[in-house]
Amino acid sequence: MKKELVYDLPTRVFHWLFSGLFITAFLIAKTVDSESLVYTYHMLVGLTLGFLVLLRLIWGVLGTKHAKLSDFSLNPRDLISYFIGILRGEKRKWAGHNPASSWAALFMMACAVTSALTGYLMTSGTAKENFEDIHELSANAFMIVALVHVAGIVVHTLRYRELIGLSMVNGKKADVSPGEEIRNQRGGVALLLMGLVIAFGIQLVRNYDFQSRTLKFVGTVLTLGENEAHDD
Repeated sequence: MKKELVYDLPTRVFHWLFSGLFITAFLIAKTVDSESLVYTYHMLVGLTLGFLVLLRLIWGVLGTKHAKLSDFSLNPRDLISYFIGILRGEKRKWAGHNPASSWAALFMMACAVTSALTGYLMTSGTAKENFEDIHELSANAFMIVALVHVAGIVVHTLRYRELIGLSMVNGKKADVSPGEEIRNQRGGVALLLMGLVIAFGIQLVRNYDFQSRTLKFVGTVLTLGENEAHDD
């Protein structure tokens, strides 16, 4: 069965960077004591995640057909029809994101931005308690939706015998309608995306003072932990 290219390389690179950065930040937050120096990497990774989402939103306007946010299937009726179709065993094809993955992607990006923003506000001198609950809620909601998303991929794969998850590896899908495929991987943009994210992360580390545990970020000094010298 012939497969056609539908997802460009920047979209796929974003997908895996997005997953990796969130998992890293989430695991650090849940397994490392907040007073540990390692915990500050949770915040650095979280800021990098927020920057990555910003780049994805830009690509969601400038990108190829199925990378565009306008291509997401966000009609609530389509979402309901999608789930009814799964229960009935009906198999409808979407060249790009299906309704469930469209809503999941949008929700997870919103949670990532909320987590990054509240994390910034919590460390910028604004009252931490005002945003701590929102920060934790958005992170937990992200994880729940991510797990449901993965479960949905597994259900789809088992029910339809289609390895749909591979589309975010090779960018290809089968039974794509004429005109829905793309012709260019946009490898140069993918390299630029990775370069910008790496440069952003390196800049954060360079601007981070491990002794005072403060970070200089867009004209603001963020306090990422307790100053041990001050505590002594």
